[in-house]
Amino acid sequence: MDWSHYRFHTRWTLTAPPTTVYDALAQAEDYPRWWPQVREVNPIDDTSGTIRIRSLLPYDLTFTARETRRDPAAGVLEIAMTGDLDGWARWTLTATPTGTLARYDQEVDVTKPLMRALAVPGRPLFRANHALMMRAGQRGLAARLRAR
Repeated sequence: MDWSHYRFHTRWTLTAPPTTVYDALAQAEDYPRWWPQVREVNPIDDTSGTIRIRSLLPYDLTFTARETRRDPAAGVLEIAMTGDLDGWARWTLTATPTGTLARYDQEVDVTKPLMRALAVPGRPLFRANHALMMRAGQRGLAARLRAR
């Protein structure tokens, strides 16, 4: 097993319609306004940018995100990631009777040297850190959507 390889699956239930959620998630440069752990998003061009994240643990992760799929009709947003995280992430949105189910899937290899060095003992903390970040993101997006 590669202890620096991670697969994450998160589901957010939101009360806004899928098109509204999609529009919010498609604006990555706005993430720092509603997602506290997304500290910076700096566009490079129309389809890529650098992102710096930091959750509870005292380390930043910086990576370049490049859009690989933007499909509003299917409710899919997908990026390739290179840097401290190498891999991909995807949002898939589906309508529910009360709003939207936003499914987040991510598969990455951590390349940051400190995290690789602590891969085995730190893995439970890294996974918990990710879960905390995702919970805060859901709360932040839900609040942003309610404010619209």
